[in-house]
Amino acid sequence: MDIIHKVTVKQILTETSKGRLVTRYQEQAAQLAKECDQLRFEMKKIERAKKYPSEKLRQHFDKELDERAEKIKLLDFQLDQLDLLPLGSELKEKEVQGISRVQVGDNWNDEIPRTIIIEDGIIKEIR
Repeated sequence: MDIIHKVTVKQILTETSKGRLVTRYQEQAAQLAKECDQLRFEMKKIERAKKYPSEKLRQHFDKELDERAEKIKLLDFQLDQLDLLPLGSELKEKEVQGISRVQVGDNWNDEIPRTIIIEDGIIKEIR
């Protein structure tokens, strides 16, 4: 019988992976900042077109800006934490689905891989 299960993918922190993560977090923060600027521009554009934009519309824009600001704060926190982590630390990268074949009599705990360890894009270990 084949079963589908979740497999955690962890990354070992190296100089290379740390640099990639820093770059990715900075790019995401920059993208969110651009989106905030665009939202502010759109809001001003609407305000100029209408003398009195609706309160509901203003709340919607404020909510979108707040959400992006929170994401930027989270990315800044992740960057700070990344600086504190020593090289060789394992970081959870994502979860993927895996397929395993099981049969009657198999040891459930030994047979199904639950974690994949990656170092610089290469699978180092399957646990």
